[in-house]
Parts: sequence; structure tokens; C-alpha cells
Amino acid sequence: MIIAVASGKGGTGKTTVATNLALALQNSVYLDCDVEEPNGHLFLKPVVEKSETVTRPVPRINYTKCDFCGECSRVCESHAITVLPNRVLVFDELCNSCGACTYFCPQNAIWEEKIPMGVIRIGKVLPENIGFFEGCLTIGELSPSPLIGKVVQKIEPEKINILDAAPGASCSMIETVRNADYCLLITEPTPFGLNDLELAVEALKNIEVPFGIVINKARSDSTIIDAYCEDNNIPILMRFPFNRRLAEAYSKGELAVRVFPELKEQFQNLFNEIKLRLQTSVNVLDG
Repeated sequence: MIIAVASGKGGTGKTTVATNLALALQNSVYLDCDVEEPNGHLFLKPVVEKSETVTRPVPRINYTKCDFCGECSRVCESHAITVLPNRVLVFDELCNSCGACTYFCPQNAIWEEKIPMGVIRIGKVLPENIGFFEGCLTIGELSPSPLIGKVVQKIEPEKINILDAAPGASCSMIETVRNADYCLLITEPTPFGLNDLELAVEALKNIEVPFGIVINKARSDSTIIDAYCEDNNIPILMRFPFNRRLAEAYSKGELAVRVFPELKEQFQNLFNEIKLRLQTSVNVLDG
């Protein structure tokens, strides 16, 4: 099973939910797909066993064949190539590695060099023996999606995979969530939280991934998220209480299910609710 954990904005507690959910379950794998700023390792404290460098192809010019026709520049939608009278400028930072310039070059004068775009760290979270994968994008790289795709390829089908997505409703979040069986959207009961939750909900509806809501910093005197979910028939699967002790544990890099063992059962119940909803939807489709 693949469960993505996402949010409409940063700071809602997405990584808190993702790391604690992974730790509360047996036979789980945590994959940090927030490759621009991964921080799950701060809480899980994995033993990193190895790292893999991820590369991407960028064009290079063979000047013995190039006649400076400009076709490569015309087909480059990211404007990464500029052709001058006797020189071709390639801007690696803008290149999205689509390969169009190489394919359409009439003189076959372009070859591709692989350059590092990030690393994937692989390890275990002990003593629970949870699988750990973390993507970390090279500083200056503009497109995180290819690296996210490489992290997602580490999914272990026979286990419960928790994908920690980037915040927001951008390409990074979509690249992660589109691979999931179910998505948890983490939000907080504020006007800003609601606004960004609405954007994330629309994104998930467009890619047709089933989802439910987890309210972090939940308070009995704030029902702004409840009203929205009721109006739109969206299930609220869990409420994470507004609790100073939880905040103090978070500030120290401590996991809630370790500091407050009673929360472990709540996360297990959350997983069981997801599994039940997926089974119900399959039965409905079969019927």
C-alpha cells in the first residue's frame, strides 16, 4: 500500500504525521519526497547505509558537426539553449532534460552529458527496522520532479509505503501523490490553512486520488475546517490536539509516538480507517 502525506502549505505538521505514522506501523517504509528540504531524518534519526547519486542528461555541442542552424534553440521549451553565429550557449540550470534538442538536431551535433542533480540516502530506522529513503536535491537545481520520481521508484510493494510530499499544490506534490493509493491532507484550523487546503483538494480531485483530512493543532473552539469538510463531503480521519507537550517534543526532534505511546494506537487506527475506505471503494467499483 502507498499512502502519501501532503498539505496545502508548509508548517501544518505534514512531516510530523508522516514520520509518526511510519513508526506506528509494522512492515513500513518512509520515503521523504520533499527533496528541496527533507527533514524527516531529524525525527526518525535513521542509520544511513548508503547514498546513490542521481544524474540528469544535459546537451553538449559537437562543434565539428554543428552548423549553428538554431533548430535546438527553437525546439527548447525551457529556453536553455541560445545559438550565436559561432557558438552555442547551454544553460544547464534551465534545462529540463527533455532530449528534444538531441532528437531534432539535423546534424546530429548534440550529445548528452550526465550531471548530478541530487542524492538518495538509504537506511533503516532502529530499533523498529523501518525502511528509510530520502531525496536531497542539489542546490541550484530548478526541477525537483525527476529526483522525486527516482525516490518513488524505491517503493517496496510488499510493505506499507509512507510518502512525505512537498508542501503546497505544485508539481512536486503532484509528482509524489499521483503514485499513491490514498492521500492524507494535513491542515490546521486557520483561514490560511483552509485556503491552502482548498487548493490541495482541487489538485487531488483532478488527478483522482482518494483522500482524507487530518487536522493538526485541533481546538474545540475552531470549526472552520469541519464546516468546509461537511459541506464538501470530505472525511476527517484524525485530529491532532493542540498540545504544548507535543510542541516541546517536536522542537527537540522527538517523535510523538515515542514520547506519548498512547498516540501509537491512534495512528494505527488511522491506517485501519484508510485501509477500510480503500477496500470499500474497491467493493463499490466491483459491484
